[in-house]
This record gives sequence, structure tokens and C-alpha cells, in this order.
Amino acid sequence: MDFVFKNNYDISDLIEIVKILRSENGCPWDKVQTHESIRSDLIEETYEVCEGIDRDSPEMLREELGDLLLQIVFHAQIESEKNNFVFNDVCSDICKKLIERHPHVFGSVKAETADEVLKNWDAIKKETKKQESYSDTLESIPSTFPALIKGDKICRRASRAGICEKDPAEALRALSKELSRLADEAEKNADNTDGDKNELYQSMMGVILLKICEVDRLLKVDSEKALTYASQRFTAEFRKAEEEISANKRELDKLSEDELRGVKNRIFSGTAAIR
Repeated sequence: MDFVFKNNYDISDLIEIVKILRSENGCPWDKVQTHESIRSDLIEETYEVCEGIDRDSPEMLREELGDLLLQIVFHAQIESEKNNFVFNDVCSDICKKLIERHPHVFGSVKAETADEVLKNWDAIKKETKKQESYSDTLESIPSTFPALIKGDKICRRASRAGICEKDPAEALRALSKELSRLADEAEKNADNTDGDKNELYQSMMGVILLKICEVDRLLKVDSEKALTYASQRFTAEFRKAEEEISANKRELDKLSEDELRGVKNRIFSGTAAIR
């Protein structure tokens, strides 16, 4: 094989390695992959990068960024084989975009604060993507986004048209109103066991979750991150409670209703604690 082994490699080496793996005499697995077949790998590697960030682990982050970079190079190589574009085209495009969207750095536009930067960025993005209405900006949000991330973006973009609430107190009152409506509906149908209210509850819960995204926007909270961290804390508190119960020679699912309620309150109390 015409390949030079080194102690340290750079991006050009990675591009060449992927090209070799995809070649006729390369790896039987790599050379038959398509965008569709490795689509989930791209998503998984992105989440693993996020885990490296959450763990505050430079070692893990370094490794996972490499795995994510491999996915980008791999997808670019597939397109290169179709004569559509090469990896350097990807790099060139993002460089041009960064220059275009930072006129306060590479041009004469003034932007003294982060908010001014974001306002300029949004205006330029709207113009370059030919988004002529606020609806266009909402519809441009990818359908593949996780629901909470999409909800956050919808609320942020709708707020630019003045549609959303102006302060957290108003948003919380609107959320409380929707929660009360759901509670009333659930109480009214407490004896309904045929499941014909599922569609209604789903619709009502959807509105509640979107209003939670609106509260998060006003409080400058990331909904996806908030739920992720709360889920992690809940899991840790759950394990702690279960281990204590097991240490007393008892089983969690054999506790009385009152005992279970106490355990549940402890778990949620620990989950809500500021770490």
C-alpha cells in the first residue's frame, strides 16, 4: 500500500485514509456505506461529543471530536466519488459563511454586544436563505431536530415577530392556565378507561411543552439540556434510594404506598437540588 506511516497525522491524512478505505482494494465494510447507512452514526457521535462536554473530560472530548470529524470526512468522500464536491469545498463554504456573517469583524458594521451580533447574524441569514417572512424562518427549522430543541427555536424565532410572551411572569401564568385545563380534563375523565382521550391529552401536553420552551427562552434556559441533566440526576437519586432500600433487605416494588410516596418525594427533592 502506498501510504506513509507517521507519529502524527493531520486533516489531509484523514482525508487520504478515508479515501483508501473506500477504494476498490479498501475495507469491505467502508466501501459499501452510503449517506443513509451511516446517518445514525453521525447523530450518535454528536451526542458522544456532548457527553464529553458534560463530563468536562478533555480526553473524551478529544477522542469524540475525532470520531465526529471522521463522519464529516466520510460523507464528503461519498460526494467526492460522485463528483459533487470535496472536503475542501465544505471548508471553503463555512469560511465564506463565517466571513459573511461577521461583518463587524471582517467589514465595517458595528456590533458592540453579543445581542447585536446575533441580530446581525439573523438578518444576514434571513437574506441569504431568501426567507421573506417570519413563517419562512419557522418552517426552515429541520424536522429531524429533537422536539425540545425545535420547540426552543420556534419560540425564539416567533418572539422576533412579537408573538410570544414578554416576561417570565406572563409566560408562567400562561403555562399555569394550560396545566389547570389539563388537570380539569383529567379529573373529568378519571373513570374513562377506553383511551379515547389520548389524542386530546397529547394535544394539550404539546401546548404545555411548547409553553415550557417559552418560559425557558425568557429565563435563558436550554430546554434540552435542562431535561437531560434532570434525567441524569433523577437516575442517580433513584439508584441511591434503591441501594439504601436493598441494604435494609427490602425490595423497592414491595414497599407500601406511603413508603413509595416518601421515596418518590426524596428522589424528586434530590433531583431538584442545585448541584
